[in-house]
Amino acid sequence: MHIAIAGNIGAGKTTLTQMLSRHYKWEAQLEDVVDNPYLDDFYNQMERWSFNLQVYFLNSRFRQVLQIRESGKDIVQDRTIYEDANIFAPNLHAMGLMNNRDFSNYKALFDLMESLVQAPDLLIYLRSDISNLVKQIHKRGREYEISISIDYLSRLNERYEAWIHNYDKGKLLVIDVDDLDFVENPEDFGEIIEKIDREINGLF
Repeated sequence: MHIAIAGNIGAGKTTLTQMLSRHYKWEAQLEDVVDNPYLDDFYNQMERWSFNLQVYFLNSRFRQVLQIRESGKDIVQDRTIYEDANIFAPNLHAMGLMNNRDFSNYKALFDLMESLVQAPDLLIYLRSDISNLVKQIHKRGREYEISISIDYLSRLNERYEAWIHNYDKGKLLVIDVDDLDFVENPEDFGEIIEKIDREINGLF
C-alpha cells in the first residue's frame, strides 16, 4: 500500500509521515532535503537554479515511486511527484524564475515519467493557511527557508488548492491542520488516524 502526504512548505508533511510510519509500522520515504545539493543555491538565486532544483526533485521522486511499487511494502511518502510538476515548477515559471525553454523541457520529462508510475493508493493533503505555515517554518529553523517570502507561499497555496480541487488519480483525504496540533495533542493525532482508517478500509 502506498500512502502519500502532500502540502505546502511548513504544513507538517515530514512530521506526520514519521508519526504514521511509527503508528502503522509503515516504511517512511522522506523528501531528500538534507542531501539536496541545490537548495541553498536556489533560495539565494532562484532564477539561476530553479531548473536544476526541479529536475533533481523530479529524479529523486521518480526513483522513490519506482522503488515503492517494486518493494511490495506498505509505505508512507513525504510529498509526491505530482506536486513538483503541478505546483512548484509552474509557479517558478509564472514568476519568471524559470524560462520557457527550461519549463517545456521539464514538463516533457515529467509527462514521460508520469506515464510510467502509478498514483498513490491514498493521497493525504494537509491544508494550512499562510500564517500557520510561516509559524511552522520559523519554528523548525531551516536556514535556507527563512528567506521564503509570504508572496511565494501564497502563490504555492493557491496552486495547491487548484490542484487538489481537480485531483482525480485516486482516493483523497483533505485534513485542515490550522487548528490541529497532532504532535503535542494525542486527541488531534487520533482524529487523523480515524480519518485515515476509514479511507484505508475503503481501499480493500
